[in-house]
Amino acid sequence: MAHGNVAYEKVPYASGAYENSVPFRAGADRYASFRIPAVVLSRDGATLLAFAEGRLGSASDTGNIDIVLKRSTDGGLSWGPLSVVAQNGPDTVGNPAPVVLESGRVVLPQVRNAAVATEQRILRGEVSAADGRRVWVQHSDDDGESWSEPREITATTKMAGWRWYATTPGHAMRLRHGPCAGRIVVPANHTIAPTGADNGTEAKYNSGHSIYSDDDGESWRIGYLDENPNGYVNVNETTGAELPDGRIYFNTRNDATSPGRRADAYSADGGLTLVKPFRPQAGLVGPVVEGSVLHLGEPDEPDVLLFAGPADPEFRALMTVRASRDRGLTWRVAHTASGLPAAYSDLVRIDADTVGLLYETGDFSAYSTIAFRRIPVQELL
Repeated sequence: MAHGNVAYEKVPYASGAYENSVPFRAGADRYASFRIPAVVLSRDGATLLAFAEGRLGSASDTGNIDIVLKRSTDGGLSWGPLSVVAQNGPDTVGNPAPVVLESGRVVLPQVRNAAVATEQRILRGEVSAADGRRVWVQHSDDDGESWSEPREITATTKMAGWRWYATTPGHAMRLRHGPCAGRIVVPANHTIAPTGADNGTEAKYNSGHSIYSDDDGESWRIGYLDENPNGYVNVNETTGAELPDGRIYFNTRNDATSPGRRADAYSADGGLTLVKPFRPQAGLVGPVVEGSVLHLGEPDEPDVLLFAGPADPEFRALMTVRASRDRGLTWRVAHTASGLPAAYSDLVRIDADTVGLLYETGDFSAYSTIAFRRIPVQELL
C-alpha cells in the first residue's frame, strides 16, 4: 500500500493490523548504509523526526558519515525526503541524541572524529585529540526544517585522558518531574587508558557517564561516572528513561564477565550520580547490542517501562519490546516485531494510542533497512 512518499504495509494482529514503513534503505539517497536510529516527536505532536547515520561508501563505523533526517507528519505512515542535518567534511559525525524542549526546540548532541580514526586506534591511544572523538551540539527551532551551525562542547563534556567516547544511540531525555525538571540528560560512555599505559596499550573496557544541561543546551557538564576497569560490567551504549517518581532508569549493553548481556542502574538526582553502579540485568535475554527504553509516562495509565532490542540469545535477531511493571526489576515480552535479523532501535510515544519503534532490520542482514512500526499502546499495557 502506498502512502505519501514511502510505501507501507499492514501486518495482522489480534484486533487490527500493525502499520509499518521504511524511512531508510541501504543504497538510497547515495548512502551505502544507514545505522544508529533515533526518533523524537515534536512539541506539538505533529511531526516525527527520525535520525540516522548516513554512511557513504560502505557500512563501516568509520569513514565519511553524516547525520541524516526524515520527517513524518502522519505518525510514521509516510516520510518526507531525506535531509542532511550534520556533515563533517569527509570525516565522521554520528551518534545523534535528539531531545525536544518545552519551547519546541530540538537539541541534537553528537560526536565527531576524523575518518581515519578507527575505534581500535582510538582505544590504543594512537589518535590526536583533534582527530579523536569530540562532542558537538546543534539545534532546530522549526521541527527539523533547518538547523543551527554545530558548536563544540568537548571541553566541558570529555575529561582529559578519555579515549573512546559515544553519546547514547537513540534519543536523549528532558526531565519532567521533581527539582531537576527541564534538565537535558544524555547517557554516554568512554574508555580510560590502563593505569600507567603508554600509547599502543588498548583500553579494553568502556565506562559510563552522563552529560547534562540545565539551560536548554547552552552549557553542558559531566554528570555521573561509573568507571569499571576490571571489566565486570562493560558500560557501553546506554539509554535512559525518566520514571514517574523522578528517578532515571539507565540500561546498558554489556559484554563483560557479569551474568547476561545487559546491566542497569538508577539515578535519584537527575543523572548527577547513580544510586549504585551498573549491575547485571539478566532478565533481558539477548545478544550484545544496543537497546532502547521508554516509560509510557502518562499519569492516568499503568506504570509501564518498555525495553526494545533483539531477543535471540546469541544473534542480532528477533526484535522484541518487553515491558516492566516494577520499574525495571522484572520484564515480560509485550510485542515481537519479527523473527528477522535486527539490531539497534529507538522508541517514541506518538499519541495516546500508539508507540513507535524505529529499528534496524532486514531479511538477510540487520543493516539493510531502518524500519518503523506503529504499536498499539493497549497491547503494551
